[in-house]
Amino acid sequence: MDQSSTHPPVLLYDGVCGVCNTAVQTILRFDQRGTLRFAALDSDFARAVVARHPQLRDIDSVVYVRNPGCFDEQVDIRTAALLQVAEYLGGYWRLALAARAVPSGIRDWLYDRFAAFRYHVGGQYDTCPIPSPEVRSRFLDAAYG
Repeated sequence: MDQSSTHPPVLLYDGVCGVCNTAVQTILRFDQRGTLRFAALDSDFARAVVARHPQLRDIDSVVYVRNPGCFDEQVDIRTAALLQVAEYLGGYWRLALAARAVPSGIRDWLYDRFAAFRYHVGGQYDTCPIPSPEVRSRFLDAAYG
């Protein structure tokens, strides 16, 4: 059995960031498989991931979690996480994988520069928006029921 169907990946994101929420909505629109799940960085799920991966403790970045909760769980951050999303989505999104030719230090430096002013670009919510009923089951937060 395909492990991605039994332990689908999870994308951790800044739930109050307008840019991040727009990105999540875009991913949902193009996700042909419908298996990628989402959790806000301040969720219980994300806290458990950080507990298992202490190097994430001070990270304020998108995190792609492969095989969540399994012994072989792996995490990717910043641009590596975004490239994992592009690979997951497939199709023309895979063109973004050409960015792997750029050293990760440079990619992540650019990511960090943008992340520093993301609230100015896309705004900031007071609380994490509640997903629509059609996709709510893909969000790992008990507050959504």
